[in-house]
Amino acid sequence: MFVIAFPVIDPVLIEIGPFALRWYALAYIAGIVLGWMLARRLVALAPVAASREQLDDFVTWATLGIILGGRLGYVLFYRPGYYITAPWEALYVWQGGMSFHGGMVGVIVAALWFCRRQGLSALRFGDRVAPAVPIGLGLGRLANFINGELWGRVTDVPWAMVFPTGGPEPRHPSQLYQAAMEGVLLFILLNILVRIPGLREREGFVTGAFLALYGLARFTGEFFRQPDAHLGFLFAGATMGQLLSLPMMLVGAVLMLRARRPA
Repeated sequence: MFVIAFPVIDPVLIEIGPFALRWYALAYIAGIVLGWMLARRLVALAPVAASREQLDDFVTWATLGIILGGRLGYVLFYRPGYYITAPWEALYVWQGGMSFHGGMVGVIVAALWFCRRQGLSALRFGDRVAPAVPIGLGLGRLANFINGELWGRVTDVPWAMVFPTGGPEPRHPSQLYQAAMEGVLLFILLNILVRIPGLREREGFVTGAFLALYGLARFTGEFFRQPDAHLGFLFAGATMGQLLSLPMMLVGAVLMLRARRPA
């Protein structure tokens, strides 16, 4: 059967002595910087959600939320048994292992704390920040593809690939599917919504749309992605990613339905 050759790319972009810059780290850096640049423009849209200086201050807290929440989420959701026996390794972030759902919770906690201190509306602030998030999501999935990790399930589609660590069977390049859905498509939809004045006035609508649409994209993408070997299929044949995405879709739908124009 014909399969597309996996484009082997060195996961390390630049290596100078002990210093090594990996594509995965670059995806995080680029996602934060590009998202920051876009969010600086969005917070100024009427009704103003925050000053650009306030957004600049928030970036530090968001970065901490991404890293700490992402790592803690991975430890709790995906490898709790392992880290019970070796809890100190939970701090080894350089060994990989990050959870988007955990990182999202970390950023939400940071945003709530920041908005309370600054006297800002958390929902309106979230409406302006959310459309920038898919940049990092899409770049992260591309980095997963370059690393040859988180590959898809065995398939016979014409564009199947044999991944270096995935055995001899051809598999879905599910990282690219998720990059398209969670990155490109979600970015386009959210940035259309946030530029509609009537929707910007409805506090929480764009935030809810992000949660619902990301949850839907992730839930769909998991049908093509090979479940983590140490977890496999869980309740009713769902994966951990699908189970974690269900409450996101529910909360997002509630926020969208409850969003009202200010009096």
